[in-house]
Amino acid sequence: MFSILPLLTGLAYLAAGTAIALGFFHASARLRHLGAGLGLIGMLLHAVVLWQGLATPMGWDINFINTLSLAAWMIVIVLLLGSMRLRHLEAGIIAFPGAAVLVWLQWLAAPSPMILGHLSLTLEVHVFSSLLAYSLLSIAAINAILVAIQDYLLRHPRPLRQLELLPPLSTIETVMFRLILSGWIILSLSLLTGLVYVEDLLAQHLAHKTVLSILSWLLFGLLLGGRWWFGWRGRRAVNWALAAMAMLALAYFGSRVVLELILDRSWSGPALSLISLLNR
Repeated sequence: MFSILPLLTGLAYLAAGTAIALGFFHASARLRHLGAGLGLIGMLLHAVVLWQGLATPMGWDINFINTLSLAAWMIVIVLLLGSMRLRHLEAGIIAFPGAAVLVWLQWLAAPSPMILGHLSLTLEVHVFSSLLAYSLLSIAAINAILVAIQDYLLRHPRPLRQLELLPPLSTIETVMFRLILSGWIILSLSLLTGLVYVEDLLAQHLAHKTVLSILSWLLFGLLLGGRWWFGWRGRRAVNWALAAMAMLALAYFGSRVVLELILDRSWSGPALSLISLLNR
């Protein structure tokens, strides 16, 4: 049963994304509801897959692949919770297939473990806030793509029934900025708690991650300021949001690709747990 669980999880996600896409293109509320139900099933199955991959007798294994899968799971949760009130799931057309790919990657790949061991409260806050901020800002970035698409369609009028299923452009923009504000606040907490454990940026291989994270934080902050003081919206807001999210993705996962998958190192060296490094 457990051996095929990741396969079933990925299939549920793919079916959810397909149902939502078909529901959008055919203007079918029934298909969209089916997609939401399949996405919920996929999310629950994904939780079990994550538990099997992350929980070890020595502590949590947060290798690169497991972290990607955990981030995808949190993105799905944020998407499903947000859709309950706003009644639009178009972001799932991108998010659900992406989660399926990462679940299967977690299932098939065998990266070297990176054990956290027993975490202090501050480090638990840092890890959780980092992933939650990434999840919220990822959904905001997907919303930015939806804003760009709807803006294009409105500028090039066509008799598309699908537009009737989408909330007004102003509503999607408002949701995007609320997500960005929430993610930016939590990202601020993540940066503050992370700085507690930084002793030597170069020795711990944290220089690129830290600089890129701060740059992303600044870009999101400037975007929020531009919205507040100058009423930024439309293409300008979309471009800023996507640029800031790209910077954050490079900070969170780009550096880990190089360190763990190419150089075979962790933050401070190969075959060392994060806790032992932080306690030096």
